[in-house]
Amino acid sequence: MITVVIIAITCLVSILCFNGRLNGSRLLLNSYQVWHRKEWYRMLTSGLIHAGWGHLFFNMLTLYFFGRVVEQYFMAAFGNVTGAILYVVLYVSALAVSSIGDLIKYRDDWNYNALGASGAVSAILFASILFAPKMGIYIYLIPIPVPGYIFAPLYLLYCWYMAKRNMDNIGHTAHFWGAVYGLLFPIVCKPEIIAFCLSQFGL
Repeated sequence: MITVVIIAITCLVSILCFNGRLNGSRLLLNSYQVWHRKEWYRMLTSGLIHAGWGHLFFNMLTLYFFGRVVEQYFMAAFGNVTGAILYVVLYVSALAVSSIGDLIKYRDDWNYNALGASGAVSAILFASILFAPKMGIYIYLIPIPVPGYIFAPLYLLYCWYMAKRNMDNIGHTAHFWGAVYGLLFPIVCKPEIIAFCLSQFGL
């Protein structure tokens, strides 16, 4: 339910920006304005807007499938109310945490902008892998699901490599730190989750 609400809010704001009813430029993560003008809200609002329909659809589709899994595990691990609150905290805080790397790197670059919920979605994806490491994950057009425990390190290596090369406009740094944060947040909240994860490998 919470996942659906997050998706609905994100879609609404993104669509309002698409048709010009909202000024998306005021919501973008512009590192210069965040750092020098203290417009910290941009670290959250940038996750509510997207570059286009494809960008929005892919992020929200991923969030829909994996967010519901994490939502259920959080409620099972922490109780319904606390689990729901922590799930929202994870998602919202991941929007900001995943952007810190680019904020620092581009803090003096007036022209640098970022947008999209990808960092937070990566956090949710990796939180789901922590709870269900053997869960199959489909990658693009590959018809065979890849187990989460194999997908996770490959994804992190890919993000790190692409961030170093800096060849495209994709926020690979945000994806990387969002993923790492998604692994750490549940463990900090409840260290026993590590044992639960390992138990699925018979350890």
